[in-house]
Amino acid sequence: MTMARSITAFSFALLAALASALVPAVQAQQIPGFISIDCGATNEYTDGGTNITYETDDGFIDSGKNMQISTAFIYDDNQQLAKNLRSFPNGTRNCYTLKPVQGKNHTYLIRARFWYGNYDGKNQTPSFNLYVDVNRWTTVNYPGDKSEEIMYVSQADDIQVCLVNTGDGVPFISALELRHIDDDGIYRLTSGFLERDVRQDIGGSSDFTIRYPDDVYDRIWKVDNYPDWIFLNTTSVIDSSDDNDAYKVPSKVLSTARSTIDASTPLGIFWTPSSSAEKWIVYFYFVEIERLINGPQREFTVSMNDNQLMEIVSLEYLKPVVVVSTPVSGSSLINFSIESTNKSGSPPILNAVEFYTIGDLPNVPTAQDDVKAIKDIKTTYHIQKESWQGDPYVPSNYTWDGLNCSNGNPPRIISLKLGSSNLMGDIVSSMSRLSKMEDLDLSNNQLTGAILETLAELPNLRFLNLSANNLSGSVPEALKKRVLDNTLIMSLAGNPNLCLADPCPQKKKQNSILVLVVTSVSGFFLILFGALAIVWLIKRKRRAESSEMTLRLKNRPFKYGEVSRITRNFGRVIGEGGFGKVYLGTLDDGTMVAVKILSKSSKQGYKEFQAEAQLLMIVHHGNLVSLFGYCGDSKHIALIYEYMVNGNLRQHLSVRMYPTEDHPKVLTWSNRLQIAVDVAQGLDYLHNGCKPPIIHRDLKTTNILLNEDFRAKIADFGLSRTFATENDSYVSTCPAGTPGYLDPEFHFSGIFNRKSDVYSFGIILLELITGRPAIMRSQGGSTSMHLLQWLIPIVESGDIKRIMDPMLQGKFNVNSAWKVVEIAMSCTRSTASQRPDINDVLVELKESLGSESSGSFEMTSLKVHSYNAPVAR
Repeated sequence: MTMARSITAFSFALLAALASALVPAVQAQQIPGFISIDCGATNEYTDGGTNITYETDDGFIDSGKNMQISTAFIYDDNQQLAKNLRSFPNGTRNCYTLKPVQGKNHTYLIRARFWYGNYDGKNQTPSFNLYVDVNRWTTVNYPGDKSEEIMYVSQADDIQVCLVNTGDGVPFISALELRHIDDDGIYRLTSGFLERDVRQDIGGSSDFTIRYPDDVYDRIWKVDNYPDWIFLNTTSVIDSSDDNDAYKVPSKVLSTARSTIDASTPLGIFWTPSSSAEKWIVYFYFVEIERLINGPQREFTVSMNDNQLMEIVSLEYLKPVVVVSTPVSGSSLINFSIESTNKSGSPPILNAVEFYTIGDLPNVPTAQDDVKAIKDIKTTYHIQKESWQGDPYVPSNYTWDGLNCSNGNPPRIISLKLGSSNLMGDIVSSMSRLSKMEDLDLSNNQLTGAILETLAELPNLRFLNLSANNLSGSVPEALKKRVLDNTLIMSLAGNPNLCLADPCPQKKKQNSILVLVVTSVSGFFLILFGALAIVWLIKRKRRAESSEMTLRLKNRPFKYGEVSRITRNFGRVIGEGGFGKVYLGTLDDGTMVAVKILSKSSKQGYKEFQAEAQLLMIVHHGNLVSLFGYCGDSKHIALIYEYMVNGNLRQHLSVRMYPTEDHPKVLTWSNRLQIAVDVAQGLDYLHNGCKPPIIHRDLKTTNILLNEDFRAKIADFGLSRTFATENDSYVSTCPAGTPGYLDPEFHFSGIFNRKSDVYSFGIILLELITGRPAIMRSQGGSTSMHLLQWLIPIVESGDIKRIMDPMLQGKFNVNSAWKVVEIAMSCTRSTASQRPDINDVLVELKESLGSESSGSFEMTSLKVHSYNAPVAR
């Protein structure tokens, strides 16, 4: 019993000791108005000298790497926060988000600390820019331990501190601190911000810094001794009831001072700025710390830079006086003089001084309502894009990918394109808060649930693309009305659970089936079969409605006025060719279409347009672009096709290493094999599935279109020919097709047949493999080379890596790649009779695609003859 009581007593004592040890840390975390981040630290800790708790980066930034300075420097500084750092090797702009509880329109001290410490072993100090919100703060380019500090009035609840890579090394940061300053206007400007250059405790007796808790704002005061001046100090209590109450300068700073040897000698300081700024503000702190028994009180004049400042100061014992200069000009030398007046018999003194440059804030941030909405969208969908940091639009060099704004004051978000961004879940209500939105693209994602009716309330919204998602329910009436009123073009294709009928069929309640279940077994089956029949009839009715709607749309004539309406008066061009322009349009049910208009100056004539319309009315295949209708009103000729969201194949092929606006997606090797199979299937249908066969005559990557899943369809049948028999050829006296894709045999004989299409298909295969165009031109455009001329010597050398598109970054199956090269080379043989039939090519490609998926492949030998290479035309 006694031992048990002892153990219990010991346990309580231990808990009490642990609790008392934790109290300082808890109190330190709760310092009002403080945010303290040790950048790169792995754990939070409390600094023993200041009792300030420093947090890790977690929650403040979602990019960068935690690093530690070199062991050669790690013991040079006793402060823990200088031993770690966070570096940012990726992205141009990386931003910390600070959220002070006081919010906007308050004054904050923001301090960033940098110590390179050769953390990367390169012994090469980087140079980069530091931004506060949307404006440049300073350039960081020093090797030693240095801090940058500003007094800043926030215009928003959040403050962004951003490190911007300027190409001169990897940005990094060691610590970031924010301190709320009482809003008495002491450091507040009507415009701009204050950047600290010097803060000196004049008269301190040792190399010692004063900061929190002595300074409640955590300003860091460094001692700077002037040996030619007289040292003064006091142990008396400084009166803080007047001027100093607002400035809250520590008593430790004010209780020491320096003075000259006598009243006739002025106190002067010359200072060379570390910044090229042209405007300065200086804060002078004076306290009389000598008890003057005989003679008048101390009085002197304070002047700066050719009398830009001139003020008389009279001191009373232990009562602080603060003199703040007006903005002073001078970018090369700052000098001030403190000189006793004739009334004073005592020399001038100075207790402390602060020098600040005035920084400009020329850039206006994006409207805060839009910023809050887009950040909510980013958080909800967990969007991880390198550019999505800091202000969404300002500065314009760092605009978020997929977003565009108006150039107003402030800028407003007008376009948001998040197609193929892996968005999941419901459409977030924040979309409707982007009140100036004009173009919203959420296509090709995994969005579910209903379409927000509030999207119809966006007055400027003109384009809404929700295609290729998993949306369900009915289309809001308000959006339908916008479409019918020609104020909105909307695409809803590829949402299998979305009801486009009007009205939508109502689902039967399941519990009605169960009412009579208990009566008998036969009754149960009767009800069950009845319910199944009802469900079947509903589904059949919906399918019939859908089919009827499709039939109404397919191959029907359009009036020119209707074409103008569905394209919103031809408002958005999505392509252009020899025929004229292609416009984006939306049918009444929300289906997005491409509208090709024959231009009066078109190189292609009415016959080609007519041929294409007639052909597409009779041929239908999953790998051929569908024709929805046509317009033949007098002088207005138009074809209305299904809209292919991802444009043409050429847009996605380039020797560039990374995606750009013109090359939005890097096609994987599997993507490319599937596209090749899709095109071969479409061509096989034309050659072997149609009776008589059809020859396309203009196969090229710009005529291969890609849907939301990057599946391929053949387009542009204006030059196509139908033959009377299986083995017919056609002799042409007019040029047809596109240079680079034309059958070499056609150049000499004028004869084309199905093997002419096979040659063009082989060139497309080579473009898929290499990423290079059929005809490669020099940078100035003075010389050109056919793709085969470049390729054949490399194939003969056996260097597959030099052949493959660098955008693949080496991610391909070598055996599969060689197999496709072999297929392409067989298709591009100079003699048509030596080329395979497209059906044989399709079989080989399907095997390649299957082998790529299974990871197995047999190595094949490849013999190439140099006579296959044509001359560029």
